[in-house]
Amino acid sequence: MPGYRMDRLTEDIKREITDILRTIKDPRISGLISVVKVTVSSDLSYAKVYVSVIGGDMKESVKVLNNAAGYVRSELARRIHIRKTPEIKFIGDESIKESARISKMLDELNK
Repeated sequence: MPGYRMDRLTEDIKREITDILRTIKDPRISGLISVVKVTVSSDLSYAKVYVSVIGGDMKESVKVLNNAAGYVRSELARRIHIRKTPEIKFIGDESIKESARISKMLDELNK
């Protein structure tokens, strides 16, 4: 599959998963969940979804999202019409939290 098509498909998957995550109403998910990055295997069998949780427990939220991966996959199949809908695995990503920490440190150094 050409690179530009794979990139477009990856962005479509990211956009739709972000929208699907807004519909999940589970009290164990606390805080704001943001999809940071999505990587899809070349044969579209697997997708790793990197999420960041702001204001909540990362491990618990990722565990709940992995339990709801079947629901997310079925909704994704309904929204994006591709031959094979990838199996989804959610992975916690601390990059947003880390960048906020570095930004705070830089602000303190500038004072």
